[in-house]
Amino acid sequence: MVWQTPHGLAMLSPARYSPLVSVQPQLSALCVTSRSTLREAIEAIEAGGAAIALVLDEAEHLVGTLTDGDTRRAMLSGATLESPIVSYVTSDFIAVRPDLDRAAVLDLMQARHISQIPITDGARRLIGLHLLRDMMSVQECPNAAVIMAGGRGTRLHPYTATIPKPMVEVAHRPILERIVLHLVGGGIRTIFLAVNHMADVIEGYFRDGADFGCSIDYLREDPANPLGTAGALRLLPEVGAWRAHPLIVMNGDLLTDFNVGELLAAHGAAHAMLTVGITDYAHQVPFGMVALKDGRLLSLSEKPVVTWTVNAGIYALDLALMARIPRSGDYLMTQLVDACLARGEYVHTHPVGTGWNDIGRPADLRRVRGEEGLFE
Repeated sequence: MVWQTPHGLAMLSPARYSPLVSVQPQLSALCVTSRSTLREAIEAIEAGGAAIALVLDEAEHLVGTLTDGDTRRAMLSGATLESPIVSYVTSDFIAVRPDLDRAAVLDLMQARHISQIPITDGARRLIGLHLLRDMMSVQECPNAAVIMAGGRGTRLHPYTATIPKPMVEVAHRPILERIVLHLVGGGIRTIFLAVNHMADVIEGYFRDGADFGCSIDYLREDPANPLGTAGALRLLPEVGAWRAHPLIVMNGDLLTDFNVGELLAAHGAAHAMLTVGITDYAHQVPFGMVALKDGRLLSLSEKPVVTWTVNAGIYALDLALMARIPRSGDYLMTQLVDACLARGEYVHTHPVGTGWNDIGRPADLRRVRGEEGLFE
């Protein structure tokens, strides 16, 4: 959960704050200026309930922070309630950009032993605040999720020579762990990992899921008889409260920031048996594209970018569809989609956002790692 401050909302009172600051009341309660006193800072800390005051200048730039611990240390050093806070403000504070994913924010909090991280834009203007307590207390969903993590990852060789593809790391964290943490951050507490190739590596890392804020069970395929992305659903337990709710199914090689609640809400509102997550995929043609008619050049477009809408490998489905999955053999989610379409049934689609990456090839992995060009 994030407190955000879109510009253009109600002005703060100029009695304590600059009249140029315009933020949501919940966040504005935390804001003071460098001219404020310790009394005002303590009042802001108490009013905001986040154990921190955010120090802004007149242009909405975040110039420092002051925690409740900072105010106590100031008082112990001889400051009074009317002392200016300027001498006690932390100016080398940690802030993050708005698009930093939840896992990375949690990593930063854990590494720096902090419970609050401001969110700023490129000009250092305050636009929000991450709170550890809120990030760890997202409303729980009754739904379960299945992550397909059994592939061999042959296209990703040599990165997958000694580890399964979902355990390849991006920014020091396995892709599969990022998916698990993302689902947990969206309220999912029941997760099934469909495993096959090097299953022991995955099971040894995640165990029962307790360390990741959820319950994890394993759908273990026979290595000699892979079941496919839909066939593995046959291995789901036949009992569980989660079976009364739509199921999320997704590939285990994705980096994504899709909104779990929005996907489930869209699926429910559509009254569809199956919802397919979609996203836009752009490809830049590395050559000039030529338009011809009867051998005559009509136009030349230099290295155009072509965009397609593609299947994102993320689904929401009703458990009633389980009865349509053949009892044996390899069966894919795309085949299940085709089966629904063949019956004339409505298959819903839902955009899963722009922060989507399929890590299927070495070039994809190098790109998300920021290593483009290193091996070209």
